[in-house]
This record gives sequence, C-alpha cells and structure tokens, in this order.
Amino acid sequence: MNDSPLLIRLADDDDDFILALVPRFADFPLPAWRRRHECVEGIRQDLLRHLEDQPANSFLFVAENGDGERVGFIHLQRTADFFSGRSNCHISDLAVAPSHEGDGVGKALLAHAEDWAREHQCQLVTLAVFPGNERARTLYETSGYLPDLLRLAKPIR
Repeated sequence: MNDSPLLIRLADDDDDFILALVPRFADFPLPAWRRRHECVEGIRQDLLRHLEDQPANSFLFVAENGDGERVGFIHLQRTADFFSGRSNCHISDLAVAPSHEGDGVGKALLAHAEDWAREHQCQLVTLAVFPGNERARTLYETSGYLPDLLRLAKPIR
C-alpha cells in the first residue's frame, strides 16, 4: 500500500463495486455441504437488499486509497446481544479487492468497525467466518478476535 492513509466513508453509489466483490466470500474451501453458487447468490441478495432498502442499523462503508481507488468494503450491523441485551456491532461482510490483499485494507476496515462500535456504545464487535477462510481467520485472530460461540452443522440426507 502506498503511504497515503485510507479514506473510509459511507457507501454512496458504490453498489457495483460492492457486489463485484461478493465472489470473494466463497473463494476458499467451503464445508462439503455448501455450494459455492448458493453462498455467492445468498450473500449477493442480502447485500443488494441492504443497499436498496437501507434498513435501520445497517451501515456499509467503502475504503479508498490515496489515489481515490476503491479497495474494500465493510458492512456493519448494530445488533442486540442475545445474552445481555446490550448493543453489539456485527461485521456482516468485509471484503478487500484482490489486487489490494496484503496492503492493510482489511486491518484498517476492522479498526474502523471497532472505532464505530466505541462511538455507538457497543459492548462487542462480532463476526462469523467459514473455517476454510484461513486468510480472514488469521487477520481476525491477530487482531484480537476470539471464539465466542461455535456453530456446528450436520447435513440431513
């Protein structure tokens, strides 16, 4: 990454950029019962709904480098903690443009989420990640994210 800091701003007229990154959410080994096209389409439909409807407590941010090039995005949702009822910030989606992997974009987007969570008095920042997404898991773990709940699945045939 160049020495210019990233600008992280609310998404505005960035639908095509955001939706073009959706395949990144299934670009690693998935659990055997998951189909890549179903994952991609499900995430695309969910993001499209958030982009079009702009529901309350849903916030999409785009990262731009010093040249004004869009390099990634993060989708934050304000949620209520199941156990305490307190406010949490959930990272619903985070994607970095392939040409900018390793440039610190993901780390900057995580830092933005944490700052946003502090500003909105959230007790936790939560996220979910597929076990096979080693690159993302490494980023999250080195950024201090720890397991909270473990979701298990068993296909019924």
